[in-house]
Amino acid sequence: MERIDFDSLATRCEGPVLLPGQEGFDEERTGFNLAVRHRPEVIVGAARAEDVAAAVAFAAAHDMPVAVQSTGHGFSVTAEGGLLVTTKRMDDTRVDPETRSAYVAAGARFEQVVSEAARHGLAPLNGSAPHVSVVSYTLGGGLPLLGRSHGWAADRVLAMDVVTADGRRRHVTPDSEPGLYWALLGGRDNFGIVTGMEFGLVPVARLYGGGLFFDLEQIPGILEAYRQWTATVPEEMNSSVALFPLPDDPQVPEPMRGRHVCHVRVAFTGSAEVGEQLVAPLRQAGPRLLESLRDMPYEQNADIHDDLPVPMPWAADNALLADLDGDTVRTVLEHTGPGAALPAIVELRHLGGALAHRPVHPNAVGHRDARFMLAVVTPLTEDSAADAPAFLERLFKDLEPWTSGRFLNFMGHGDTADQERTRTAYTTDDHKRLTALKADYDPRNIFRLNYNIPPLAAADATRSETS
Repeated sequence: MERIDFDSLATRCEGPVLLPGQEGFDEERTGFNLAVRHRPEVIVGAARAEDVAAAVAFAAAHDMPVAVQSTGHGFSVTAEGGLLVTTKRMDDTRVDPETRSAYVAAGARFEQVVSEAARHGLAPLNGSAPHVSVVSYTLGGGLPLLGRSHGWAADRVLAMDVVTADGRRRHVTPDSEPGLYWALLGGRDNFGIVTGMEFGLVPVARLYGGGLFFDLEQIPGILEAYRQWTATVPEEMNSSVALFPLPDDPQVPEPMRGRHVCHVRVAFTGSAEVGEQLVAPLRQAGPRLLESLRDMPYEQNADIHDDLPVPMPWAADNALLADLDGDTVRTVLEHTGPGAALPAIVELRHLGGALAHRPVHPNAVGHRDARFMLAVVTPLTEDSAADAPAFLERLFKDLEPWTSGRFLNFMGHGDTADQERTRTAYTTDDHKRLTALKADYDPRNIFRLNYNIPPLAAADATRSETS
């Protein structure tokens, strides 16, 4: 492609247009997961919606695939060529306390919304990490810290501003374009690039939350105790349990140094007194290494999981579980507990409650009847990188008897992000509807550098080849 083509694109964009080798190109294409790095022909660092529209129209005119990146937490497939749109400069955030709603541009992060909403006794349905992009998280479904109490983040979306594959800017609501609205929420970046989103907030100002830390080797039954406990708690109780090895390092708190830790995370929307009563059975499971449960302002919710905001390379996959029993627990521990073949960070999230409810305005978020989600992250080093794919494959193959699908936001990259695995994030009927809508809105599959949903004809061809 002639250089003059890129120069003409640059004249239409307020943000930078970067080519390989130019200053800032490498920084612009790098996201949070350092195991994946796009190698596009050109990057548009969008500063406004008009930049996004210009970039998509340019790509469509030159038959280039388009990828979009905000924080880079949800990398899927690597862009080899094509055009990359980055949205981190578009971080406008507005909260309306009268309507209990917020508007964010494509690059805004949850830490911005949480802080602003807290001034009015309100909260977004954010996940555990405040440094994640609001828009990409929500388009993938958005599994919130308060999901059992208030449902999926996608269910609260009121309107979206989006650029579709024809370069057209649209304002999408459940009434104006119900098919596109349905597909975007759960279909992520397959149907366009969302440049702005309006969504409802919830009246939450405080929580009883924090964590209980156990030594997994000293209390091997703690995961089974957690499983039994989740069957007894109300929708106001949101929780997960994480298993991970910690190094014998002075930077690690002394009680947990060199141990394989079980971290039970709690976010209870009721009173601290009732929260204490509900958590009591977990405390009785055995001695704790550390405890951080307390009544806290919602603005401090990131302390519950304490996710590190430091980019790193990792491989990952997940499974939505139709059920969780003793056999499931044993399978998880055999693969990821003390003595595992590779170090892994395992999280088991309790679902159900409001997450199982049907939204007022339907969307494509699938498998709402799942009872738990198991996500596994394997940090990649020179020693582990080659073995990580097979390690994850064995684990999730053995979990298939209990698996009902996947959750898009926690899927991995590369081989674990292909079209067949992406299909497992949806019911059969919903995936078929998504491919039909893809044929309407992106028939050339310009938006394919992602967890891809192909247009209907291509999807049927792929299914025939693999059957």
